[in-house]
Amino acid sequence: MAENTNEITTSEWEVMRIVWSLGQVNSRDLIDLLQQKRDWQDSTIKTLIGRLVKKGFLKTEKEGRRFNYTATIPEIEAMENATQSLFEHLCGMKKGQTLAALIDQTTLSQTDILRLQQLLTAKAATAPEKVACDCLPNKCDCEKEE
Repeated sequence: MAENTNEITTSEWEVMRIVWSLGQVNSRDLIDLLQQKRDWQDSTIKTLIGRLVKKGFLKTEKEGRRFNYTATIPEIEAMENATQSLFEHLCGMKKGQTLAALIDQTTLSQTDILRLQQLLTAKAATAPEKVACDCLPNKCDCEKEE
């Protein structure tokens, strides 16, 4: 099973979202659904599907003349892996800013907001006064940006 979601391109995420939504989908339906969303040729979609199979994100089962596809990784796990990977590349001091900007730009339900408030309240109990910069020593402006 594949777990490095950094290997999934933007176009491949489109394919995966349909597979995750349906649980299992045959090649013809997957092509039709993607063509409703995007102006892609059959060959482009087949290439994307083939790449996802090769990378280990899709499992293929042949049924008659058709192929059925299922995801090898749950959607929430893929999203968490991609997010964690992105945040590993950020300076420790800038992660909070990035989260705040993301929250500001994202439509959230009342339930989502309540859960975030609860998480932040719990996290505040053990949070440091300041998060250390983990950029190059003496080579960044993080301290000045605060």
